Amino acid sequence: MRVLLVEDDTELANEVAKGLRGVGARVEYAGSAREAQRVVDSGELDVIILDVMLPGESGFTLCRTLREQGVHTPILMLTARDAVDDRVTGLDAGADDYLTKPFALQELIARVRALSRRRPTLSPRIVRVADLEIDLSSRRARRGTRVIELTAKEFALLECFALHPDAVLDRAAITAHVWDENHDPFTNVLEVLVRRLRRKIDDGFEPKLIHTLRGAGYRLGE
Repeated sequence: MRVLLVEDDTELANEVAKGLRGVGARVEYAGSAREAQRVVDSGELDVIILDVMLPGESGFTLCRTLREQGVHTPILMLTARDAVDDRVTGLDAGADDYLTKPFALQELIARVRALSRRRPTLSPRIVRVADLEIDLSSRRARRGTRVIELTAKEFALLECFALHPDAVLDRAAITAHVWDENHDPFTNVLEVLVRRLRRKIDDGFEPKLIHTLRGAGYRLGE
């Protein structure tokens, strides 16, 4: 497993790198967004651990840039902030998971392992619901003639719906697909993510395709 650790706190970086190497990971280190970009360009990575507070370009900006470049490597964001808005900002930028400082090293290692396993090879498949087309292979979506620009988390949510068209999915089912077992189920991150996806998929279109069933969950369908 090849891991890129982007962290400007050298003491913390050394501790994390030592822990990851102890479980057999190859750890590359970068102290800034610019250095991180060079490592990403150098070859395949299994997981990126990305601190939010970096000198120069922030972790949020780097994460968004990597996703725009088509880098789909799972990203775990490290932040000293614990407000829901900041978590959502990271997830909206394309992060797959977040961990708030201070954290237990064993928890970080467990999350990195979980993210490294979350890279299934999808058979080329296209799901259509009304005029919405979802390509599960290229991870792209369009509605009618409009290409829908989605973050990694938004696509993961849409993918969850697409794999179960017309089914009512409860919070537990969605959380299991979009996040891992360490996700806090008592935050409103899911509701925020659904609202953002609904705006992109349904605003300006008929019929509406993302439905909320109060007390039951969500459904994708006409």
